[in-house]
Amino acid sequence: MSSRALQQPLGLRLTSASFLAIWCLVAAFPIFWIVVMSFKSPVDAYDPNALNVILGPNTLAAGKGLSILDIVLGIVVIWVTIRLCARKLPGMVRSHAPGGQVVFGWIIAGLVAVLGFLVVFFAILPVVLNLLNPILGPLGRDVIGMTPEHYKTVWIDRGFSNNFKNSLIVTTGVVTVSLTVGTLAGYGLARSGSTLAFWILIIALIFRALPHSVLVAGYLPVFISSSEWLSPVLGENAPTLYGKPMAVIAVLVAINQPFTIWMLRSFFQNIPAELDEAARVDGCSHFQAFRRVIMPVMWPGVITTGLFSFLLGYNDFLVTSLLLDAQNQTMVPAIAGMFNRETTTTDQVVAVAAAVSITAPLFFLVMAFQRQIVSGLTAGAVKG
Repeated sequence: MSSRALQQPLGLRLTSASFLAIWCLVAAFPIFWIVVMSFKSPVDAYDPNALNVILGPNTLAAGKGLSILDIVLGIVVIWVTIRLCARKLPGMVRSHAPGGQVVFGWIIAGLVAVLGFLVVFFAILPVVLNLLNPILGPLGRDVIGMTPEHYKTVWIDRGFSNNFKNSLIVTTGVVTVSLTVGTLAGYGLARSGSTLAFWILIIALIFRALPHSVLVAGYLPVFISSSEWLSPVLGENAPTLYGKPMAVIAVLVAINQPFTIWMLRSFFQNIPAELDEAARVDGCSHFQAFRRVIMPVMWPGVITTGLFSFLLGYNDFLVTSLLLDAQNQTMVPAIAGMFNRETTTTDQVVAVAAAVSITAPLFFLVMAFQRQIVSGLTAGAVKG
């Protein structure tokens, strides 16, 4: 069939482009606007004039602003970071990570990329700009009011770094347990020809459809009484799981595991069983065939599934707000608490800065793994 026959009519293309443009505007505008607000003084952030919010005249009058050179070099650093994460990072992990250690390779590479960006953007770049701005005349003169003081307030003075640490603990636990159990269960169910495997998946799907509040209510008495149940094993020092990250990890894994098993099973079904048979003929055990032959082919699917597991733990509000105490609170309920309190406009801008902070890791995560995510979604959607 010719390409001309497959070409859409002009009216349909314009309609599709219009709907896509509207969706992008609706989806991107709130993110853009809170990012702008988070770098302004409270007077500018809540100014009814949109141009004043963007330019920040009061922030600029207070001596806090960015020059044209600041803006250009900042965009260049961010763009280069995104390009390196999207194009160079996957190849570096594949070439330097030893066999069977790809996961640890990605963890190390991600940490190095984040630390490198923070050092360049917040340590080296300001020093360079302080040297160049005074000697470049108009290019070094502040033109837009902008200040990072709200980020310093929320991360240092308000202890938001502790909330970030708790979110990291919860998401790491959820992703690790979900993928470990999900890959083994998905592989076993994909290679099983019995009807029992089908009914296990149906039961898992029903369990996944339950409201999260039902699961929290069922687990709550167990967590509250956990010290009494664990005292015969751990003695008087047996901990109470209620209020601790382990309780949230257990509930979120229970919620997420059916989805993980279903998704990974579909990926495993797209891998020919002849690969297992060939590995067995070459002398591998079942587990060796799974680890050395099947898993290297499965990485796009594992990364895609891991991303969804990460988003569940990272963005959860209901479970974390019900099961965690104030000391162990993660970022999302902590931000909700900031907005719900009776606060001044300064406190509200600080809360906006906290909300912007939690979007940055998601952005860089998707940029770093975009190829694996697209490859994994395509592999899971195409059968045969």
